[in-house]
Amino acid sequence: MAKMKFVLNSNGVGQLLKSAEMQKVLTGHATAIRNRCGDGYEQDIHVGKSRANAMVNATSHKARRENAKNNTLLKAVR
Repeated sequence: MAKMKFVLNSNGVGQLLKSAEMQKVLTGHATAIRNRCGDGYEQDIHVGKSRANAMVNATSHKARRENAKNNTLLKAVR
């Protein structure tokens, strides 16, 4: 058997990680997490230096307190 060598195109991978399709996938995951958390949580997505990032955070006082007490966000990620 011949040895095969696999080389990633780093520019292509970088473009993929920042692409609109990747942002759509991340938005779907963030929405699912936010829905499992309940009221008082918001989601955001932005394109950083090397990739797209999605986040869900507690915005209301009640949600922040609940997250601190029960790790709501961590449990919603599963």
